[in-house]
Amino acid sequence: MCPPSSYLLAFDLEIAKIIPDGTEDWSQYRPYGISVAATLTDDGGLRLWHGGPGPDGNPWPQMSSMQAQVFVRYLLRMVGQGYTIVSWNGLGFDFDVLAEESGLHEECKDLALNHIDPMFHLFCERGFALSLNKVAHGMGLSGKTEGMNGALAPVLWAEGRYQEVMDYVAQDARTTLEVFQAAQKHGYLSWISRAGRHLIWKPRGGRWLTVREAMALPLPDTAWMTNPWSREKFTGWLR
Repeated sequence: MCPPSSYLLAFDLEIAKIIPDGTEDWSQYRPYGISVAATLTDDGGLRLWHGGPGPDGNPWPQMSSMQAQVFVRYLLRMVGQGYTIVSWNGLGFDFDVLAEESGLHEECKDLALNHIDPMFHLFCERGFALSLNKVAHGMGLSGKTEGMNGALAPVLWAEGRYQEVMDYVAQDARTTLEVFQAAQKHGYLSWISRAGRHLIWKPRGGRWLTVREAMALPLPDTAWMTNPWSREKFTGWLR
């Protein structure tokens, strides 16, 4: 079981690399760089992390490796103080990027394995993934910033529209925390299907699992899917 709600920390980050429209495989554009990250504790403690400021007072185009290391060590320190980190696809994306940018692969691997990623937990049991916004709306929450997405954020950052991107990543962290708190309260995740049906998923045994625990679950039946994803899509970088 995860600790009481007063010991939760949600986080999210935005990449610096601009990915061309229509690109399905982003990996060809690595390394991505990190423009800004947000952490939010459930006592309302919001922190924004970015490179700089430069001589003009503005953030840098991306975090340096040293600054990414400072961020990793902050997460380690918070875990040491009893916080459980919560993300949405943090295993498959955020921690992967953070490991590459900081060079602290083992530290990021440890953080990733021991944090709670409800999307990955859902994937391990059901064989499919859902967007944060889809679940947020299914849970009756306001969700992500309207009109923004992860591909647009680096474009705006490069244009100097820093506050818009900071607001966006902060709202992503806030939505992640709100979704997980609602899931803790109700015991399920919910979403609206393409057919307009209100669906719910309750984790097996009623527990929200860490990534390490979710990885130990038996593979789900995906025979009904045309091109099911493998867990390697999310866990490959851990090697």
